[in-house]
Amino acid sequence: MDAVEVREFAGGEACIFTTPSPDKETPNEDAAALLPFDAQSGALVVADGVGGYRLGNAASAATVAALQKSLENGSQQEIQLRTAVLDGIENANRAVLDLGVGAATTLALVEIQDGKARPYHIGDSQVVIVGQRGKVKAQTVSHSPVGFAMEAGILNEKEAMHHEDRHLVSNVIGTPEMRIEIGAVQSLALRDTVILGSDGLFDNLHVAEIVDALRKGPLRTGMQRLVETCRKRMDVPREGRPSKPDDLTIVAFRLHARRRPRASSGS
Repeated sequence: MDAVEVREFAGGEACIFTTPSPDKETPNEDAAALLPFDAQSGALVVADGVGGYRLGNAASAATVAALQKSLENGSQQEIQLRTAVLDGIENANRAVLDLGVGAATTLALVEIQDGKARPYHIGDSQVVIVGQRGKVKAQTVSHSPVGFAMEAGILNEKEAMHHEDRHLVSNVIGTPEMRIEIGAVQSLALRDTVILGSDGLFDNLHVAEIVDALRKGPLRTGMQRLVETCRKRMDVPREGRPSKPDDLTIVAFRLHARRRPRASSGS
């Protein structure tokens, strides 16, 4: 993609962007989607095909396709969105296993329904939900040795960002042992922002930098700032600043402001 795209989605506005790593000629192994379920609900999706495995791009694409089909069927059959999401992830795991080449992908997914968000994730693609004043209301923990060390307080964010084992992932779609982590439901205020990203985002920007870029102003403007900053970090390494060329994918969402009913005029 050459620019951030904006779509009406699930009672709000969603922005989406993906681009391949600047240092490679192979296909983008990331995939992203906005999958509607009905007029007020759907799923935001980022999948990152695991580098170093064959057909990472096929794994991420198969995952999005399985989720899309499951949500479409679920909507027609009037089952719960949560059930459609979980069925879609299980179907995705089977589809990636059926590729038969050891392909794998991570997944970050957020269910949006009636002004509420629920994250699901597998691997090190992450979800962050942030308020207008910059408070992080929810953040997923990467399924990796470094992610678990951060959660346990053994590593801080700066140490984790530069750790030699940061690229290792302990849970992916495409294995019989795949497990789905489901987060708590979060009620969204009007200026809350839901952010999903592949490690092309989270390996190049600290969470505080991501929050600062997105918490103020129009969503499209904040997304464009994130994209430009990530690309600059990848292209121009600087001492003491994170820089890791990689495929970059970001999805962000905000609810629309609710319109107040018009006061009736007196006769």
